[in-house]
Amino acid sequence: MSDESKPAPALIPLPPLPYLTADLPGIGGHIKLRPQDFVVTEIPAYDPAGAGTHVYFLIEKTDIDTRTAVVRIAHALGRETRDFGYAGMKDRRAVARQMLSIEHVDPAVIEKLEVPGVRVLNVALHGNKLRLGHLAGNRFDIRIRGVTADQLADTRRILDVLSRRGLPNYFGPQRFGVRGTGHLLGLALLRGDDQEFLDLFLGRPDESIDYGAMLRARKLYTDGKFDDARHAWPGHHREERAALGALVHGRNARRARFAVDKHLRRLFLSALQSFLFNEVVAARLPTIDKVLLGDLAFIHGRGAVFAALDPAVEQPRADSLEISPSGPLYGFKMTWPTGEAEKIERDVVTRNGVDVAWFGQGEHNIRGERRPLRIPLPKATCSSGVDDAGVYIEVSFALPSGAYATVALRELMKSEEGESEESPGASED
Repeated sequence: MSDESKPAPALIPLPPLPYLTADLPGIGGHIKLRPQDFVVTEIPAYDPAGAGTHVYFLIEKTDIDTRTAVVRIAHALGRETRDFGYAGMKDRRAVARQMLSIEHVDPAVIEKLEVPGVRVLNVALHGNKLRLGHLAGNRFDIRIRGVTADQLADTRRILDVLSRRGLPNYFGPQRFGVRGTGHLLGLALLRGDDQEFLDLFLGRPDESIDYGAMLRARKLYTDGKFDDARHAWPGHHREERAALGALVHGRNARRARFAVDKHLRRLFLSALQSFLFNEVVAARLPTIDKVLLGDLAFIHGRGAVFAALDPAVEQPRADSLEISPSGPLYGFKMTWPTGEAEKIERDVVTRNGVDVAWFGQGEHNIRGERRPLRIPLPKATCSSGVDDAGVYIEVSFALPSGAYATVALRELMKSEEGESEESPGASED
């Protein structure tokens, strides 16, 4: 791809997404005023077999993230963090129950672990390491504060709509990073625009988002002071420091871009896919529960996709939330729908300056896949109560792996706080 052949980037950082329940008032309020207000419990994809060399142990962690919990446990056992397995990442500001695994450790030692912020709830044996994605979903019990008990009726009305029509399967804002520019970094990578990638990754200071050493480092990069910028970045920002180190040693923008870990670069490309998927969901939101002629319908519970050749035949299955229309995680091998659904999906990439073929060029090998535009929200409940911190409304629901609790919260609260999380994919994966 030559620069002359590529249209100018047209993406903007995270435009507001429409609500499915826009005609119902939100309850406002606040979440995570204390960790106990946000309780997440993993729903495992399978139970430990009871035999094997791997110890599976369920932990309850409070006010620490998964990485910190693993670091503390590894230190207590004298092991490396890479020895541990887990199915997903969980937030710091929460009480989270999740499974970890470690091989060749006496289960009795695990049972007696004493680690700050972590309790071991049970221990079992299994034959393989726990891997990312070995997870059916998560159960959430969330207390919203700064509300009144009489808003419970509004909460119930919103949950009734979501239970009947499904929850929009938006990717949450944490997918795009603290600065909300992960998709823009992904677009720069996809286009092969190395200088734009570096400018976004290392510079473009914004005092409404950046602060402290990070703000100073971005300003130094913008001023061309690469070595000063490298030393200004906090030590744990290894990728920023690596890219700047390449520039300090006279490497060009392409070499500096390759100094950034390939897994992080892949996350940026995934953020671009997520942004474009959200745009498709937003475009189809008014009829998100309707099957269009030519749709590729997603079968919930099986993960299979099929062409909807007769919407009238398939609509009763959609009404019962057995199936849903699917949308694109764009890639060069992705299957396209036909008809109106295809037009919507092609319009999204066109107006955002993306050529789907780019996903298969250069170092990229992103085939693409389909994802349901909505997900069932069965057995969602709500109640009100009072404790030592005051009045709250508690909502409880389960989501499949890859879905975001923040999407349900933003429908309920109709506020930016309902969209906040602390780390990409936290609490949801």
